[in-house]
Amino acid sequence: MLHELFSSIYGISAATQFSVGGFFLSTVVSLVLGAGIAAAHGFRSRGSKSFAITLALLPCIVQMVIMLVNGNLGTGVAVMGAFSLVRFRSVPGTAKEITSIFLAMAVGLATGMGYLMVAVVCAAIVGGISMLITLLPIGKASQGERQLQITIPESLNYCEVFSDLFEKYTASCRLQQVKTTNMGSLFKLTYQIVLREEHREKEFIDELRCRNGNLEISCSQAPTSAEGLV
Repeated sequence: MLHELFSSIYGISAATQFSVGGFFLSTVVSLVLGAGIAAAHGFRSRGSKSFAITLALLPCIVQMVIMLVNGNLGTGVAVMGAFSLVRFRSVPGTAKEITSIFLAMAVGLATGMGYLMVAVVCAAIVGGISMLITLLPIGKASQGERQLQITIPESLNYCEVFSDLFEKYTASCRLQQVKTTNMGSLFKLTYQIVLREEHREKEFIDELRCRNGNLEISCSQAPTSAEGLV
């Protein structure tokens, strides 16, 4: 019984033909699973409406292509050649977007071959795990983590001038970048810090201003790491 549930609905002759009822059933399943993939991708994350529409329709499109070229080697080669001529002119996608696209294509391949239960189980497992990981605090910056930028005159030794203040107000501190500006008369220092007590942030900045001659200081939330496949 379980074997029949996960087998192709087109039967043994699926390599040469498919029924009209099987086609419409596969199309409905592709559209429903595509909508589910789009919803899972947008769970607690920002995304464009056009990309959500793409994820919703991609399984159905892939299913159609697979059903039409199934068992026909010449048509399959022609379709591959047509797709190879397509040039995508868009910004690089994030890792999550690439994963969602591959999932949509996998679901379309499964429904196109008639393995509807395989497509449902795959979409449910991958989509569920994706939403679960989204809820977990993985890769998120801690509450007290900040990016601190300080401008100092060239006469100050940036290696030691703030050491005691960092020890007093921060749990950790790492100098990330040193940049000269204003014809070399000023240094711009970029630190990655974790505050010991967030409510003392203003007090910390006030003491830094006394050390750097009231020059520019910027304290912002730590930037999140890149989501691309790098």
